[in-house]
Amino acid sequence: MAETKTFHLPDLGEGLPDAEIVEWHVQVGGTVKLDDPLVSMETAKAVVDVPSPYTGTVTRLHGGPGDVINTGAALAEFELTKGAVQRAEAEDTGHGHGHPPKPSKGAGSPAPGGDADDVIASDEGGVIDETDEPAPAAATRADAGTVVGAMESSDRVHVERSTSVGGVKAMPAVRALAKKLGVELTRVSGSGAGGVITLKDVREAAERGDARVLPSPAGRGAGGEGPASVQRSVAPAPAALRAPPAPGGRGEPLGSRGNASGGGRVEAARGDTAAALDIDEPIRSVRRNMLRTMTAAHAEVVPTTLMDDADLHAWRPGEDITVRLIRSLVVGSQAVPALNSWLNAKEGTLRRHSRVDVGIAVDTPDGLFVPALRNCERLEAHQVRGAINRIRELVKTRSIPPEELRDYTIMLSNFGVFAGKYATPVVVPPCVAIVGAGRLFHEVVPVMGGLEAHRIMPISLTFDHRAATGGEAARFLRALIDDLQRPQ
Repeated sequence: MAETKTFHLPDLGEGLPDAEIVEWHVQVGGTVKLDDPLVSMETAKAVVDVPSPYTGTVTRLHGGPGDVINTGAALAEFELTKGAVQRAEAEDTGHGHGHPPKPSKGAGSPAPGGDADDVIASDEGGVIDETDEPAPAAATRADAGTVVGAMESSDRVHVERSTSVGGVKAMPAVRALAKKLGVELTRVSGSGAGGVITLKDVREAAERGDARVLPSPAGRGAGGEGPASVQRSVAPAPAALRAPPAPGGRGEPLGSRGNASGGGRVEAARGDTAAALDIDEPIRSVRRNMLRTMTAAHAEVVPTTLMDDADLHAWRPGEDITVRLIRSLVVGSQAVPALNSWLNAKEGTLRRHSRVDVGIAVDTPDGLFVPALRNCERLEAHQVRGAINRIRELVKTRSIPPEELRDYTIMLSNFGVFAGKYATPVVVPPCVAIVGAGRLFHEVVPVMGGLEAHRIMPISLTFDHRAATGGEAARFLRALIDDLQRPQ
């Protein structure tokens, strides 16, 4: 009698409690080999291709596209092929479990052993540039990472690669986008190297409407492949509920105003108008993680907010607002380290950091991301801008590594690109402070000999009053504003 095995969903990202099925790459009764693509899963942080842990025949799939599977729950069952190579029960799958949080090289980190100009923007995964072509990102690795599969620990550069399923070559983020837009990948021509389908190809196909999901004898569904018993066809949303396509289809970071002349204007996220109305929908993926995080923050933090204005009249035309904000965060953190800290309330300890890793709030149609810009105290202005652009692309394609979404030491929300002067932004533990930059406005200011109209940036600082005194917060805010008001 053939041996049977059940594959349980592993932790796809340092303690994430669950993941959502995007697309099965196999069907019941089909055969699969060790490390072949098994399923694409969407977590709160990324879309991950999970490879098969066995060689054999698939006997059962636990769930279909859109179903949420808890970490550790059964995902698929196999009848093993006798005599075939199988992964040993104790063999490293390249998936970390139970590792304590630790600072990691991430976006904005100087390359090990390199010059200050060699800045790393990603620990792993593919970077999608403006042409939506895969590009490598360099980093060293201390472990096997957070993807499932037979990966060895090494210092090699890892690049997110496209997988070929049913003749369709596309990366997990591309398949996820196709599913959301109701595009059948088998009907899309890939413009990438070797015929790889890119995000741009999927968006253009969705706009043309010539690759919409249609019932077929093969039972193919949104995103490409799979049997009718597993795939669920996604009908296009009614015209009244569809949002006009945004340029490039990208969500913009709240920390990406661009320059002081207003080049950072952004449009409303597509998710604001594309959502169905008057129905109860399950909260999924990124928004589900946001719900958990905000609930924990509300329960744990004792927030207090200070507000003040920075006068920007000394700035030269065209200065990069986000870069200046990050530089000012560094100045404030070095002046008052208590605000650039982690609080462990259970142990009664406060860790003041020498490094300044800024968590930049990024607004997307899927929800809020907070990637970390590492070692900002060591970066020049052009390096900060380059790292921010890299982060934006990684978030847009949902290919940002989980380690780049944690361990920031202080937070920045540039909500003023949309609306609002002042706010009470939420501090996410273990951080103790977040700075919010509001909408710029002009104010008449009395000067020697008359009146002048100066451009003003409103600043809001929320801090955990358990970790810092009001005096420390006020001195931090004063140092930050003083730096913002200086000429470049």
